[in-house]
Amino acid sequence: MQNKPKLTIIKIGGKVLNNEAALNEILKDFSAIEGPKIIVHGGGSDATELATKLGLEAKMVNGRRITDAPMLDIVVMTYAGLLNKKIVAKLSALQSPAIGLTGADGNSIQSTKRVHPEIDFGFVGDVEQVNHLFIKSILDQNVIPVFCAITHNEMGQLLNTNADTIASEVAIAMAKLFDVKLFYCFEKQGVLEDIENEDSVIENINQKLYQDLKQKNAIHSGMIPKLDNCFYALQNNVTEIQIGLPKALNNANVKRTSIRL
Repeated sequence: MQNKPKLTIIKIGGKVLNNEAALNEILKDFSAIEGPKIIVHGGGSDATELATKLGLEAKMVNGRRITDAPMLDIVVMTYAGLLNKKIVAKLSALQSPAIGLTGADGNSIQSTKRVHPEIDFGFVGDVEQVNHLFIKSILDQNVIPVFCAITHNEMGQLLNTNADTIASEVAIAMAKLFDVKLFYCFEKQGVLEDIENEDSVIENINQKLYQDLKQKNAIHSGMIPKLDNCFYALQNNVTEIQIGLPKALNNANVKRTSIRL
């Protein structure tokens, strides 16, 4: 059986986006990776900052953003506009042609509006379908798709969608055609055993260890949805997943967390 070509997908977190030096470093390292590649990015802190400037209060429940109609306008402007085009421009400067996308572009990522028994999350979407053939058509032109955290419901409605989830769902869809490595890039060296100790990196986490750590409340609550996405992706044919600092992307000697089944 012929080996699948390799595909690298990275998700860039908001705090890295806000650090110009860190963003430049990761995009430089990312551009140096051989073969097809995809970026997914968030930007929640930027959206909150813009909302505050415009007199809108950001509402959160259990760390998840409530996206009413005015806040949806803010996140679309911030994610699909300012941040997305900033990344595309920086990649172009590195001779890495890129195209900025929402899930609505090319009908690439469809979602349904989240229904919760107790909380009205507003215009928040949960991914239903990824158009892997459309994404492949971009990769075939040696262009890098850069996805922001906005999807659509194929009925004209844009939806705010968790960027970690988009990264895992895109990785799963592309695993039909590629040998996919997914790298979650954020401001820590990896998953920490002690949130107060930057050096307490858990370098390998499998499902059993993950369940043990959760039972002991040894995993920071904000990391749990990310790790849930990781294990879901591995169960659906994504080959490799790592979590860590931008500099770990192209340097095997830098600590990071590897996720395994």
